[in-house]
Amino acid sequence: MITLRNAREDDGEELAEIGLRSWNQALSRIGETGSMLQSARMAFRNFTASAWLTITVVEKNGVSAGWAARERLDENITDFWIDPVYQRQGLGKALLASVEAEMIVQGLHKAAVQTHARNNQAVAFFESQGYRISWLSVAYQPKVDRDVESVGLIRQLLPDDPEPYGPNR
Repeated sequence: MITLRNAREDDGEELAEIGLRSWNQALSRIGETGSMLQSARMAFRNFTASAWLTITVVEKNGVSAGWAARERLDENITDFWIDPVYQRQGLGKALLASVEAEMIVQGLHKAAVQTHARNNQAVAFFESQGYRISWLSVAYQPKVDRDVESVGLIRQLLPDDPEPYGPNR
């Protein structure tokens, strides 16, 4: 059974390990984990300990299997991690749908996410959920202390307000 919940303060270490395993799997396919592993481990620990209020957790049969975060509670999904042993079981879809539902309740018109440009599995997942590539860049990422190629994807959640027309516009 899949359940979704808000993270709790004591989830930090477990969520950090899930994030690290998922990150390691994704980046090992493109050969970029070795020198960044310790930095990534610390970044996950620091983030999940300090930003747990912004994290939504997906569980399978009562076991934490992944999580997503919106650091500023805006349209940006800043983290999205499914433990490799739980991938391709519908958990990512359920988690994304939950996060997007929160955004819609907030009245946000779009959702945005970014990932490593060569993380083909993540890009394909988000595209299958209605996201479209919006930009590509290379920028310094302090969490891992290096330049990273990133791709940004956006999905329209609500229609934009129509342009007013008539004499009062």
